[in-house]
Amino acid sequence: MGINIFHQAYPLYFAGGTFALYSLLCRHAKIKTIPNQHRTDEELTTYSRHTFHEQSFAAKTKRWLESHVYKRNALLILVLVGTCMVIGDGILTPAISVLSATGGIKVDHPKMSNDVVVIVAVIILVGLFSMQHYGTDKVGWLFAPIVLLWFLLIGGIGALNIWKYDSTVLKAFSPVYIYRYFKRGGKASWTSLGGIMLSITGTEALFADLAHFPVSAVQIAFTVVVFPCLLLAYSGQAAYLMQNQDHVIDAFYRSIPESIYWPMFIIATAAAIVASQATITATFSIIKQALALGCFPRVKVVHTSRKFLGQIYIPDINWILMLLCIAVTAGFRNQSQIGNAYGTAVVIVMLVTTFLMILIMLLVWRCHWILVLIFTGLSLVVECTYFSAVLFKLNQGGWVPLVIAAAFLVIMYVWHYGTVKRYEFEMHSKVSMAWILGLGPSLGLVRVPGIGLVYTELPSGVPRIFSHFLTNLPAIHSVVVFVCVKYLPVYTVPQDERFLVKRIGPKNFHMFRCVARYGYKDLHKKDDNFEKMLFDSLFLFVRLESMMEGCSDSDEYSLYGQQTERSRDLLLTENENTLSNTDLTISSNDSILPVTPLQVNGVVRTPGQASSQTEVDELEFINSCRDAGVVHILGNTVVRASRESQFVKKIAVDYIYAFLRKICRENSVIFNIPHESLLNVGQIFYV
Repeated sequence: MGINIFHQAYPLYFAGGTFALYSLLCRHAKIKTIPNQHRTDEELTTYSRHTFHEQSFAAKTKRWLESHVYKRNALLILVLVGTCMVIGDGILTPAISVLSATGGIKVDHPKMSNDVVVIVAVIILVGLFSMQHYGTDKVGWLFAPIVLLWFLLIGGIGALNIWKYDSTVLKAFSPVYIYRYFKRGGKASWTSLGGIMLSITGTEALFADLAHFPVSAVQIAFTVVVFPCLLLAYSGQAAYLMQNQDHVIDAFYRSIPESIYWPMFIIATAAAIVASQATITATFSIIKQALALGCFPRVKVVHTSRKFLGQIYIPDINWILMLLCIAVTAGFRNQSQIGNAYGTAVVIVMLVTTFLMILIMLLVWRCHWILVLIFTGLSLVVECTYFSAVLFKLNQGGWVPLVIAAAFLVIMYVWHYGTVKRYEFEMHSKVSMAWILGLGPSLGLVRVPGIGLVYTELPSGVPRIFSHFLTNLPAIHSVVVFVCVKYLPVYTVPQDERFLVKRIGPKNFHMFRCVARYGYKDLHKKDDNFEKMLFDSLFLFVRLESMMEGCSDSDEYSLYGQQTERSRDLLLTENENTLSNTDLTISSNDSILPVTPLQVNGVVRTPGQASSQTEVDELEFINSCRDAGVVHILGNTVVRASRESQFVKKIAVDYIYAFLRKICRENSVIFNIPHESLLNVGQIFYV
């Protein structure tokens, strides 16, 4: 039982190993199924990528991946399978950890019914999930001492049992004995590997905080504390079983000296709670990443800490995990079958991570193919060995993570399919610039005071909902800004590089586009003034635009925020006298033109060129429109399956995707848009 309650960090390690690795691959190859990349995205400081030699093995691999759509879809499904298994692990880990810890009550009271142990475990699980909305910021400082004390105690007890019962058990470190074990037991020895996966995942205990500590610190702690304590714990239990073979089921608790039994029980329960907490947090994290990449329905994500961005809470997922975890605990009622289920999930995640690492070694690290072949061979030999053993445990609980993963896989893939089709519809039906120019400055309607923020998924072009809006309403706002919020395959986007602004059409049209870029770890928080930051970027764009001679009105003309916070603040402050030594740039087509702006008496000037009165007039015009009111226009695109579609497609689109769209959060809630300034524009398209 000791192997069941100190493997808490494994899911966190692989939570970053699925979507994080996939995001890294998307940076180095065009394998993202939603093609909303732009060349300016690659100029972000957090967007690092390499160029390949045309004849290199990495370039050939890249071209092979990008050659067909089905290859990109197959890679995405592989990532989703690994992700769903991690979510299943988030259900199984609290169940087996808490149930194993509370099982110590029955050891001290043999006549106690197993139902009491299950009830106590369920009560602890309900309390654990009910406390998730508080976050781990306030109690997180307890986790490290608890885990350290846990390792020291199990190591000390193991050393005591080796000395007390049978020190010859240390001979088991010889690889000869594993050969004898398989030879003697045959198929039974082979299939037993499927039930000991917890002992392997326990060695990942320090990877939970890999991003918070230097690699050397983790390596030292693993070598000095974790690995020796685990070896002593397992060897001590083996030595105890040499003389107490009838205590196999409760070997961990029965091997504890009576004088420290209850203190050890308390520490074991606390370690189980820490293990469960880490797994639940990992599940929240990976769902947040899936949501950012368009692979999960929009759910409420809450920041629980102002210091640590990674500490989040997802209420809907929290209660779903709690119900499933209670169902698993009450349904199986023993650690053996839950352990088999856990082993199935772990092995599949390991296989998925290995396949992704092969691509990472080829495309990102650009390792020699021989080194990649060695890594692949050694990894697959171990993982396929355990995977073949796990297959024999499917009828003994191993089917549970497969069912859970299948349910989440259907949800995630159907949602992603609908998202991709909706984006493709927007791309193919977007309005041409010729049509906009033909309408004239008034856009064929009455221009009323105010600013209209039209939200769209397109990073370029005019969305169809805008033409739909114009044909059904007799007026449009004096200033129109098309707002696109997109997530990039990077961890985070710096605040001063978040917004990309460009002008659409001539200046007298007063039409702009603003692309807000986020990483998969960034989060829209209610205390962030998204609208204010958007207008600050818009004003900055108008000022910098006036410095350029012969500004282009094409769709490629853009401003990206590669500037320091100091330069941004100085440009936005009217009271400053001068601006110098800044790093502001405007990009037009493929050229990057450096600008050294000067501000004298509140008027921005460039060397040798005075700022035109047009700039001042436009800024005042936008400000007056902003004071008149801001209206948020959202597109509500309904997806329907065409009549000639297959039955499976109709079920997926008309029922599953429609249901998910109905219950998920609306964009207006995510952007904290007040209802009095919200306008929905609906449209239907068939796939």
